[in-house]
Amino acid sequence: MSVDDSGAGLLVTNVRVFDGTGGEAVPGHVRIERDRITEVAPGRASPRGARGVTVLDGGGRTLIPGLTDAHVHLFAIGATMAELQLAPTGTVYYQALAAARDMLMRGFTTVRDMAGDTEPLRRVLDRGLFPGPRIYPSQAAVSQTSGHGDFGAVHDTPTALGGPQARTEQIGFTRVADGPERVLAAVREQLRKGATQIKLMAGGGVISEFDPLDVLQFTPAELEAAVAAASDWGTYVTVHVYTSEGVRRAVEAGVRCIEHGHLADEDTIRHLAERDVWLSTQPFEVDDHHYASPDSDRKNREVCEGVSRTFAWAVKHGVRLAFGTDLVLDPGKSHRQNEMLVRLGAHLSPVEVLRMATSGNAELFRLSGPRDPYRAAPLGVVAPGAWADLLVVDGDPTTDLSVLADPERHLRLIVKNGVVHKNELD
Repeated sequence: MSVDDSGAGLLVTNVRVFDGTGGEAVPGHVRIERDRITEVAPGRASPRGARGVTVLDGGGRTLIPGLTDAHVHLFAIGATMAELQLAPTGTVYYQALAAARDMLMRGFTTVRDMAGDTEPLRRVLDRGLFPGPRIYPSQAAVSQTSGHGDFGAVHDTPTALGGPQARTEQIGFTRVADGPERVLAAVREQLRKGATQIKLMAGGGVISEFDPLDVLQFTPAELEAAVAAASDWGTYVTVHVYTSEGVRRAVEAGVRCIEHGHLADEDTIRHLAERDVWLSTQPFEVDDHHYASPDSDRKNREVCEGVSRTFAWAVKHGVRLAFGTDLVLDPGKSHRQNEMLVRLGAHLSPVEVLRMATSGNAELFRLSGPRDPYRAAPLGVVAPGAWADLLVVDGDPTTDLSVLADPERHLRLIVKNGVVHKNELD
């Protein structure tokens, strides 16, 4: 169901509106025309001038902006590592399409994709051909040889020395580049393919075979080359990194956002606040991911041990926090996207969590500047002129986040870009 093409629109009445920026939900109604919100007005009474409008009675439920996720992997959330490396090329694309639909039906209307050839998927979804969220694609994540994005065989000659590309490079999930010149080329390649921001691997990772968590990846000159190339296109670089040394090297190079940071010390977390650098970190639990490798399992546990202190220090020092999930390579765990949002309640109030997952993440997305495909209107808010992305929820997530853990049961209305994708209002 979409909003009437005549412009008469959609009117959601009898709801308590949380606008994405305030401190509580207040009674009101919301009007949509085509793909924008045109009116947010207080009061429980039906507004005048509603003739010809499709009216939906919210039944006193809570209306909030569509949720956002700042760290997803549409290519890999619905695939195993074996499928990513061995399945026919089309498999990951079709599974990404299904993953996008599932994310939207969990209430996520905008996501930032952190590795994968998702710009074509973004275009298909934006045309309304299939259901799915808005996407800020990073395209291939750029890695050094033996870095977190190097999924070649240990006996393969590195690509920089004339060896073959790994399957993950062939399908556009990662790009291995060594030296400032190759990093420049790799970053420019992703921009050519439609990346809205650039993702680099600046430290060791859990799933990758060749890199312990403590290692530094990319030299200062390589990081600075990536930042310069992105800046020339009006956008920014974000990096995968866990440790204090890796975080500080990235910040000194001009990186605007840190992904993870779970092993950084308090001084380094405070440094992010002082330098106005975003921290996109995740409330991981050990069983969010399963690893056959004992080494990866050990690294996963080490990262998870850092979750509580990272959030505590970030809140204490006023770091710009973004909400992301980074669920990957385990299709049976994709539903934890909502559970991870609810987990933030251990570190922040429900309203603070909702602000982070709506208007807060939207601020981070806007760092893409002229590369932002959705810059024509505000995201993550319920306000006149904003994109028409909203949810109606049973219960009140501003006081009880747990209602968002079960979207199938508690999300009664899902609207993205003015199109109704789910309507179970009475």
